[in-house]
Amino acid sequence: MRLENKIALVTGGGQGIGKEIAKTLALNGAFVLINYIDLGNNQEIAQMTKNEIESLGGKCEILPANVASYDETLEMFKTIKNEYGRLDILINNAGIQRRHKCEEFPLSDWEAVLQVNLNTVFMLCQLAGNVMLKQGHGKIINLASMLSFFGGYTVPAYAASKGAVAQLTKALANEWANKNINVNAIAPGYMNTEMNVNLVNDTNRNQEILNRIPAGRWGTPNDMKGLAIFLSSSASNYINGAIIPVDGGYLSR
Repeated sequence: MRLENKIALVTGGGQGIGKEIAKTLALNGAFVLINYIDLGNNQEIAQMTKNEIESLGGKCEILPANVASYDETLEMFKTIKNEYGRLDILINNAGIQRRHKCEEFPLSDWEAVLQVNLNTVFMLCQLAGNVMLKQGHGKIINLASMLSFFGGYTVPAYAASKGAVAQLTKALANEWANKNINVNAIAPGYMNTEMNVNLVNDTNRNQEILNRIPAGRWGTPNDMKGLAIFLSSSASNYINGAIIPVDGGYLSR
């Protein structure tokens, strides 16, 4: 499952799940492009991730772009093609969350979540797909969710976006599997990351979640590494359109 000479793009790769995936791809031989949105201290965070990867012997570069913007994303892909000539692996990791009761959910938040979590994913898949179709191979890994399978509470936009990501993954696989492009999705379970800090800190909700996880703990970004490297490598060449949970058994209970 080594990835020597592969070029990989990880959106939102500076921290959390994206960081661990970027790191494991790099340490397995890939040259990793870490995308980040150039706001606040994100550049500093991405640079720290780059430094960590390089200190461990990996190779990477950071690419600023707001992937919710078509123009910025298009420019990022032009940079990738001009400087690296190809793209072998795309990890669609970037995502956002908004929480409100359904009857109070602002349309502006609905549109923001769908833009980043769904529209952007399609746009990136399409841009990467055009590169991969020309070069004759590629791996696309989308980040789905437990909410690709059920609805959740106070997160209708996130649930809608992640349900759609699962279906988009299947639709792309139907068209591209016979062209040597594998499109699959990883569905993280309840992960102890920045996005879920409110759930982790809610004593009652935290315990409800733990009670349903057979593994008896929340997941961590480190738990994502094995599946990410497998789906990025030639070991997964006959896996197409799969939505694979990494959830400690949550869906089985």
